[in-house]
Amino acid sequence: MEFDVPKAKHWIKILNSKIQVQKNYLTDLDLAIGDGDHGLNMARGFQEVINKIENKEYPDLSTLFKEIGMTILSKVGGASGPLYGTAFIKASPIFQNKESITISELAQAFNASLEGLKLRGRAQIGDKTMIDVWEPVVTFMMEQGDSLRPNDLAQLAEKTKEATKNLEAKKGRAAYLGKRSIGHIDPGAASSCYLFKALANVLEGEDCDE
Repeated sequence: MEFDVPKAKHWIKILNSKIQVQKNYLTDLDLAIGDGDHGLNMARGFQEVINKIENKEYPDLSTLFKEIGMTILSKVGGASGPLYGTAFIKASPIFQNKESITISELAQAFNASLEGLKLRGRAQIGDKTMIDVWEPVVTFMMEQGDSLRPNDLAQLAEKTKEATKNLEAKKGRAAYLGKRSIGHIDPGAASSCYLFKALANVLEGEDCDE
């Protein structure tokens, strides 16, 4: 199973579709425990990414990922911009001069993203953040390597997103709520779930606007 520039662009297109459809849901999640701007920021920012990359040619995945990351940094507001921007920028060196990579290499790149996210957000697993989706999913991808089954990836992303409902927030605006944050899904975990589900769609060869 290969991952190349056209697939990467298609992945971002599907991700953007998911975010546009779920914009109000993400906003509602963030209204409950955050600033209430996650849905709007993500929807606006990822539409800007699509506008930037859709009709442009890229020599390798590294150049594409770097452009996605820089666009997110400049166009996505709130805490999401620096975090998602970091995720793409940190992944890009793994793809240097590569038009196509294996799933194992993609997992390595996401592991670099994960380390960048932890440093940037100073969050660990269990803190009720996007890390609660990223860490188990990336670990799973690294373990499975090229034998990864996309449906398993999508199911794990959904399961880990739902599991944040039972956690008490330790980072970000939600941390001020203490135990009152329990019972709510973390918005960053939800948007991260869509990111990995969109990836699963692409790896399955689907075009899904769910």
